[in-house]
Amino acid sequence: MATPKLAIEASLAPKATSVARPGQSAAAHALILNPTPVINFISPAAILALGVATQITVIGSGFTPQSKITVNGSAFRPIFLSSRQLAVTLPAYMVAKPGVFNLSVSNPAPGGGTSSAAVFTVLSQGSVSPTGNPQVALYSFSSPRAASVSVEFGTDTSYGLHTWAQNTLGSGRAAEILVAGMVANATYHMRADVTFPEGTQFVDADHTFATGSLPLSRVPQISVKNPSGLSPTPGATLLHLWPGTSNQIHAAAVDNAGNLIWYYDYNPSLGLPDPIKLLPNGHMLVNLGGEGGTTGSGTVQEIDLAGNVISQFTVRDLDNWLNAAGYNLVVNQIHHDFAPLPNGHLVLLFNHYENFTNLPGYPGTIAVLGDALADLDENHKPVWVWDSFDHLDVNRHPMNFPDWTHCNAIVYSPDDGNLILSSRHQSWVMKIDYGDGQGTGDILWRLGYQGDFSLTNGQNSDWFFAQHYSNILSPNSTGVFQLGVFDNGDDRVVDATGDLCGTGGEPACYSRVPIFEVDELGRTATLLWQDNLSPVYSFWGGSMQQLNNGNVVFGISAPSDDPSGARFMEVTSDSSPLVVLQMEVSGQNAYRAVHLPSLYPGVQW
Repeated sequence: MATPKLAIEASLAPKATSVARPGQSAAAHALILNPTPVINFISPAAILALGVATQITVIGSGFTPQSKITVNGSAFRPIFLSSRQLAVTLPAYMVAKPGVFNLSVSNPAPGGGTSSAAVFTVLSQGSVSPTGNPQVALYSFSSPRAASVSVEFGTDTSYGLHTWAQNTLGSGRAAEILVAGMVANATYHMRADVTFPEGTQFVDADHTFATGSLPLSRVPQISVKNPSGLSPTPGATLLHLWPGTSNQIHAAAVDNAGNLIWYYDYNPSLGLPDPIKLLPNGHMLVNLGGEGGTTGSGTVQEIDLAGNVISQFTVRDLDNWLNAAGYNLVVNQIHHDFAPLPNGHLVLLFNHYENFTNLPGYPGTIAVLGDALADLDENHKPVWVWDSFDHLDVNRHPMNFPDWTHCNAIVYSPDDGNLILSSRHQSWVMKIDYGDGQGTGDILWRLGYQGDFSLTNGQNSDWFFAQHYSNILSPNSTGVFQLGVFDNGDDRVVDATGDLCGTGGEPACYSRVPIFEVDELGRTATLLWQDNLSPVYSFWGGSMQQLNNGNVVFGISAPSDDPSGARFMEVTSDSSPLVVLQMEVSGQNAYRAVHLPSLYPGVQW
């Protein structure tokens, strides 16, 4: 900020008379300089173009009664309020349409000068329109200069929820924001929050939007309990639902009361969501098919929140891309998971068949189904491929052979650029030398029963079996870190002799949610915490996460006490966990039930 010159507003000519000689005197002339004005800020700095004369208050220093204000070359005589405050009224015609105005203050000579310019912006109101999803609105807001725009919304003018921010590029180009997270058949208030590069903030006029609804028969049927009286963690639950009745929705998000707040209504012939994830660009990525699908299934779609398909590809496209890159593979299915990477690549999980002859216990020729990974760049070119047949022993098959590996989760390890892959039918979680696309593909370690780690505080039964949704829970992903899984418990080894649960008089199988501390260097694993769900058992699916507040959330895909339904729970991480939230889905299983802070990247509701 410039420092104004001393403000003296007159020219003085003082006269001095001699005391010794009263008849003698002399005059001295002093030139008084006007200060250089400085603008700290103006108020308002932005308005809507309503065609009404607008008064602007200028706050700063060095103002004088002779100060002049210039707005885009037009001079105005302001109202002098003090040396720190001026007021000027812009005529209605000047602010009748969107525009950008540079406002400066100048003082006349002697001295004087002109301040740096403050920016005054005239904006038009945003608009709200419906989309193909009756619970999603499109909010459009344009600006004559660059700005960041988000939308706050709620059932009254206290709003309460907000979207993420999108940038306008100026020149009247609109930011278009899909507003999602609203319940059905309700009236919502919404307005744009605008921030300009210099920090000026502005809010648009309030708009209303009336949501619609699906037929009730298509809406997931959900009931909620809060048995401990504790408050559930804010956010949304993204459900990967499996067949129900009457063409029920399969990809859905609900709030903590079980209300449907978002869904993707797609052609059900494409398959079931396997999985669906929120992308950093605000879109959803979904694989339709895979688990439960037929040979040749898997259609990967990128969609926006209104359900518009941005791009898509199929199994056959992946076949063609692999063959063009020199890989002789025939893809059976794209299935279970994918991993969008920080560099914009996408790691896909797919399976394919290889024929083997006279394997021990399997005379003749048998087609074995194994998994592979493909790293696709931004142009869908495979730049790195890993195949389980090259790195695992086909003669180790603890369950469901010849569906040999049946992998179901890919996790990127940011600390070393490697990949963590969960194999359900090996009951292993493995780290693969990916090295951000430069790795050998070697298996660096195998975590689980008969793997490379010893369990420091448990027995064979305390490992995980037929697990789903392995994920890293600690800030670091190498060295000593924490990892969680949903432990389904199929074929759990219950003793030192290798006996399996549910066989030969052994205890029934059960599921649980464990957290392990993994020491890569020492090759040890320690069971830090678990929620043993016994006698509840879910033989397939499932998910688990640990939230920032320490609570653990998990999805039970097909609980044995309600095998046609699903359950989502939030519990405390105490040694005896308290149930914070229990959500029951009736008539539909859920491959995954994933907690999201909101439906927008980086936004917490």
